[in-house]
Amino acid sequence: ARASASAPTAPGERTTVMLRNLPNNYTRGILLELLDAEGFQGRYDFVYLPIDFRTHAALGYAFINLVAPADAERLHRQINGFSHWALPSSKVCCVGWSHPHQGLESHIARYRNSPLMHEAVPDEYRPVLMSGGVRVDFPPPTKRVKPPRQGTERMLV
Repeated sequence: ARASASAPTAPGERTTVMLRNLPNNYTRGILLELLDAEGFQGRYDFVYLPIDFRTHAALGYAFINLVAPADAERLHRQINGFSHWALPSSKVCCVGWSHPHQGLESHIARYRNSPLMHEAVPDEYRPVLMSGGVRVDFPPPTKRVKPPRQGTERMLV
């Protein structure tokens, strides 16, 4: 099967990495500062650090889409094994390739109608889009966005 332009999967075409073993007390802002300090400012266009709605703590992983495959390869090499966190933690970052979502278009399609985009969800809990190091608006939803749930229980509403 042929890979679509919005979901590159060939090793030399991948742009989305998954960072694992991030400190649970990290915020999206701290993660963005880390990426910029490591030389990736302006080189990523999508960042999502999942947050637990009950504990308000990071779940310890994040998805980052880089603007070019070479940037993704460099982040993979440079951040894998990272442990010099801005906050006390003994965790060692492990970098892998995101699957099944690869590429900016795939992430926009995945999240634009997601409950994460509901008005009740705090901005810090949502994925963000960047362009040239500056945050840009997520495209509006194409359908009604439902509030987030955990099982049958509504969250944050």
